[in-house]
Amino acid sequence: MSKKKKHKQKSMFPDLHKISVTKGEKTLQIDNPTNYPLVGMGAQGAVFQLSDDKCVKIYPDPLKAKMEQEALKAGQQFDFFPKVYETGEHYIVMEYFARPNLKDYLKNSTHLPEAITKKLLHILKQLKQANFTMVDAPLRHIFVLENGDLKVIDHVNSFKRQHPVPLKLLRDLNIILLKDAFLDQVKRLEPDMYAEWDAYYNKNNIDYRNIVVSSGGSGSAVKVDSATSAPLVGKGHQGAVYRIAEDKCVKLYPKSEHAQKEKEVLTSNQHLAFLPKVYETSEHYVVMEYLLGPDLNAYLKKQSTLSREVSKRLLAILKAQKNAGFTLIDAPLRHVFVTANGFKMVDHVYAYTRQQDRPIELLQNLHERQFLDTFLQHVKEMERTLYEEWTKEPIPLEEQEQQEQQETKKKKNKKKKKDKKKEKKKKGKKKKKSKKK
Repeated sequence: MSKKKKHKQKSMFPDLHKISVTKGEKTLQIDNPTNYPLVGMGAQGAVFQLSDDKCVKIYPDPLKAKMEQEALKAGQQFDFFPKVYETGEHYIVMEYFARPNLKDYLKNSTHLPEAITKKLLHILKQLKQANFTMVDAPLRHIFVLENGDLKVIDHVNSFKRQHPVPLKLLRDLNIILLKDAFLDQVKRLEPDMYAEWDAYYNKNNIDYRNIVVSSGGSGSAVKVDSATSAPLVGKGHQGAVYRIAEDKCVKLYPKSEHAQKEKEVLTSNQHLAFLPKVYETSEHYVVMEYLLGPDLNAYLKKQSTLSREVSKRLLAILKAQKNAGFTLIDAPLRHVFVTANGFKMVDHVYAYTRQQDRPIELLQNLHERQFLDTFLQHVKEMERTLYEEWTKEPIPLEEQEQQEQQETKKKKNKKKKKDKKKEKKKKGKKKKKSKKK
């Protein structure tokens, strides 16, 4: 954790300098000895209410504070920007809105008022004219005032991120089933803007059906077409995964048998909370939910202990697999993702075809992270019978350690060969130079 930030500037609210906001491992750490209530917190800073119409946003990183200060200064000419009253190295005192955001305002609506669309279009046009690179705003950052006016907050990335079309706004409207209504109104009210958005999406729309993925050979990951513009999320022995939208990805398989196996597992078990949603399938691909969040291996690297909650969630996945008829019972850490909707798991090609009663790879992964004993203790407390089944025979950890040692040796040998080649090249160049002289 970084050291506490102290604010030296004089303020109309002297007590705000007593508030400390620092970066923690997973979230911001707040020390607030004042009576100012915390009303919001995000990745960049925390917001405290100072009065009925004023709040302060405090940032652990002064660079983020400066970025938002510059954006707010550039936007003070606009009626939809919050007024700024005071700034400091780590904070901004600005206008406070005790009003619902647009996400809550439209949550149960089946109709999108045209007045809202007109105001959103006005905001987007003004941002573009002012050369903001992020011509966008998620619904939770747009507030609806009593008179119907809209105010937009959180402008840290206004001159950093490239959003020439409102990607986040359209994503959020899609989630509450109002995207089509919004686009119909945009097409009628601002046909040029609609055409620009449509052209952008067509240009950036990846035809994943034509992406070439081929087998990588025995023990190797699949081979992919390096010229493909879609972002490659990951690849393994059975397939390659590309992100094709904000919330979707596609897994492409060189072998149709692998596609068929995973498709069967996913489509017949969509009721299981840990499986990603499936949108489309074919002989060689599956379009599914893109899981936003770190995989559990990356997440646990930052933890000093294994929490009971993590063990509980892993256990829930393993039990659900067994109850659903999976013959391969396992949850490798790299295949489990920590998302806003709980733990989700990918890679289920062999869930119905391989026989494995114990989560061997998971146990080996936890052993690597030095969390195996803690996990087994949690299992013993929560599911004694399962614990006894898993531990009645030794867990094959030594074999894995030997494989890791072999891999390390291979890497070292490769490095030595590369270093030798470099040394030969250097010597060759020196000889050529000496001959020329």
